[in-house]
Amino acid sequence: MYINSAGKEPQTYDAIVVGSGMSGGIAAKELAHNGLKVLMIERGPKREHITDYIHATKDPWQMPHHGGITKEIKERFPRMTTEGSYPINETNDQFWMPFAESPYEREKPFDWFRGYGVGGKSLVWGRIALRWGPQDFEANAREGIAVDWPIRYEDLAPWYSHIEKFVGVSGEKLGLDNFPDGEFQPPFELNCVEKHFQNKMKAIYGDKRIMTIGRVAHLTEPNDEQLSLGRTNCLSRNMCAKGCPYGGYYSTNAGALPAAMKTGNLTVLTNAVVSEVIFDEATQKASGVCVVDTESKETSEFFAKVLFLNASTIGTAQIMLNSKSKRFPNGLGNDSGQLGKNIMDHHSRVGARAEVDGFLDKYYYGRRPAGLFIPRFRNIHGDKRDYLRGFDFQGSAGRGRGNTEGAPSFGAAYKNALSQVGSWGIGLSSFGECLPYEENRIYLHESEKDQFGMPKIVFDAEFKENEMKMRLDMEQSAGEILEACGAKNVKTYRKEKPPLGLSKHEMGTARMGHDPKTSVLNKNNQVWGASNVFVTDGAAMTSSSYVNPSLTYMALAARAAHFATEEIKKGDL
Repeated sequence: MYINSAGKEPQTYDAIVVGSGMSGGIAAKELAHNGLKVLMIERGPKREHITDYIHATKDPWQMPHHGGITKEIKERFPRMTTEGSYPINETNDQFWMPFAESPYEREKPFDWFRGYGVGGKSLVWGRIALRWGPQDFEANAREGIAVDWPIRYEDLAPWYSHIEKFVGVSGEKLGLDNFPDGEFQPPFELNCVEKHFQNKMKAIYGDKRIMTIGRVAHLTEPNDEQLSLGRTNCLSRNMCAKGCPYGGYYSTNAGALPAAMKTGNLTVLTNAVVSEVIFDEATQKASGVCVVDTESKETSEFFAKVLFLNASTIGTAQIMLNSKSKRFPNGLGNDSGQLGKNIMDHHSRVGARAEVDGFLDKYYYGRRPAGLFIPRFRNIHGDKRDYLRGFDFQGSAGRGRGNTEGAPSFGAAYKNALSQVGSWGIGLSSFGECLPYEENRIYLHESEKDQFGMPKIVFDAEFKENEMKMRLDMEQSAGEILEACGAKNVKTYRKEKPPLGLSKHEMGTARMGHDPKTSVLNKNNQVWGASNVFVTDGAAMTSSSYVNPSLTYMALAARAAHFATEEIKKGDL
């Protein structure tokens, strides 16, 4: 990166996109395709597709610690390694931002998992790609919770389709109103035990509870556009967290970045921390961003007609809170006082595991990257509970190794047991919706700053009574389903009160709404009072749904990029 010593013009673009993850990649790709000259700014290092996935084809025994977690990794990620080697280990630690690179404080427990480098968490995400349903956009208004979404499912449906066709989502169409179908490539196949449980559930629950294969951003029948980007079908290696050199799963690096680069309209700046948005009091619009070089610590400015903030739910809020001006003394777009508040995350670490008798003459091949999925069945279609919203189940059935019980963990007997095929088991893990609470917030520390001069973030958020009631039902329902379908030795589990952040689905710090008095963004993801600034990452979310949010981030980003382009053409931005 360089200092702006040659004046403003060499560092001026049509659009600046801050962040290169799920939503930032899509925003940059869409804007570039629409003919805008785009600068994408990434605070982490450059990540080359394929060549920088240094462990992608290595087997566990080729790694020094067999893919485990080391003391050195624990020291670099002190708050992100509490669950052992998931999700960070020696095969992928380079894709995660060390704590020292983005230090923070917390009043209540919060585990912040942040991607590091071009691609962000799109290199390590779970690839579950689900549409929200109509009920998700209507729930706040119907129940009188927080504020109403300014859009509905119908506003986003064509953009879901647009993203699904580009990204590539495999799945099974079901025709459910609360779990909308999409533009799917052929689904992966449930194995024999999962199909057995699927049939059992249908016999017991009818259409009230159904099991399907997970809808995932993995190519099973790539289209011409995907092939032209160098992507190919998923090889069912299930080594996705190491980076996929085949482009079988979607990431910014495999999809959006090469697509944008083909236009000749994209410039990527790495090792660059955006510290604040520059607000022009004369025009009442943003003019650009201040950037700190992570290596030299020198600062510079970049300018554009429109800005897209996609630095992550927390990162975007930090930038906006730090962007103070005469017009916005409390942070960019913060007339409502809601900036940094209403933070949500899915609550998880609850479910059940069980053994399955029989099927010993059946097996499966490959390492399918998609699990089973059970859509929400609570508080819909006449069901009523003592809490609001609902949850899903994700999981799988599989066979373990032979019986090693009582044998020493070395020697011929142990090796022989490991070479045998064991019995079947099945597990269900649940993700539940979190309500938006104004008191769940992040704010900037009054005096402590990081090495780039940014005030440290302070987390003050927790799951509350509604989520705790739901968790009891999540545990009980997991056990009930497995027992009803004939599983044996069912064991349920439930983490008593997990911290926010564990599910890595943070949302809501700059929510959309109808009114600048109660929200930060309007229906087009524009910042109230700074119409040329768009926020299309998780910060924009007004509620959290029960399903994974990444597809919704990408659809919002594409929709906003189209709107911004049209406004520029009309001369309104």
